[in-house]
Amino acid sequence: MLTTPEMRDQFRNDGATVFKNCLDEAQLARCYDAFKWDMANPGPHVYRGLNGTALETHIDNANPEAKAKLDELAASLPFAQIFQELWGSQNVWYFAEEIFAKEGGKSGRGPWHQDTANLPWAGRHWGNAWITFQKIPKRNSLEIVRGSHLGIQYDGASFTSADDPTDPLYGDGTYPRLPHIDRDLARDPNSWDIVSFDINPGDVVFLHPRSLHGGAAVDVDCPTRHTLVMRFFGDDATFRELPTCKPSYARVGPLFRKEMAHFNQGDPFRSPIFRQVAGV
Repeated sequence: MLTTPEMRDQFRNDGATVFKNCLDEAQLARCYDAFKWDMANPGPHVYRGLNGTALETHIDNANPEAKAKLDELAASLPFAQIFQELWGSQNVWYFAEEIFAKEGGKSGRGPWHQDTANLPWAGRHWGNAWITFQKIPKRNSLEIVRGSHLGIQYDGASFTSADDPTDPLYGDGTYPRLPHIDRDLARDPNSWDIVSFDINPGDVVFLHPRSLHGGAAVDVDCPTRHTLVMRFFGDDATFRELPTCKPSYARVGPLFRKEMAHFNQGDPFRSPIFRQVAGV
């Protein structure tokens, strides 16, 4: 097996683990090439809601022009086997990529959030492979609230307010508002149980996307963070309807809307649009 019992326990119980030296130089280079191509060729889901603020970050999701290249990349990396082991799933499918670019040492902490607030995902078998191409000390790394993937589903962050990271995505009462975790931690560093990792190029963080996660600021000592996130799902992945109050997110979220329009609450999350990378 590629993973250790400790890594499997961490992923299942904490919602995150780190795989040291997961990717070799050639694999990492292919990932970075994909990242740089996506940066130079933004897709229709590029997000600019924080531009002009202290949290300005280049964020792009599921670029359709990159899909064939990313599908092939996902199939060539060890992530399918790793997720089989972390989940205990026979089958693994690749969903899509997300990229983040923080540069110039000026972008502050990313708002705490759960990916499942704006994507219609439920079940145990979801996972993000978080790949960063620079050396990232723990203080600048992704932070995860330990065990939060097993807890409350909160409203999403709107990602439009640099002053209020809890500004809700929906605000219709379907989900409780996000707690102000950064403010809580400033008052009491033990108020939340936070997991984070020192990262060297080739290390990969694996996390459940329902985990509360955020942070990863850059500063003068760590001025650049380029990150490619590759998202996967397995046998125990189902469809969960999202609130309908925001038309661009209604029921299925902003990505692959046509391909998921037929899904009903609780359906197995399956569509030919998503490349199967392990199983039969």
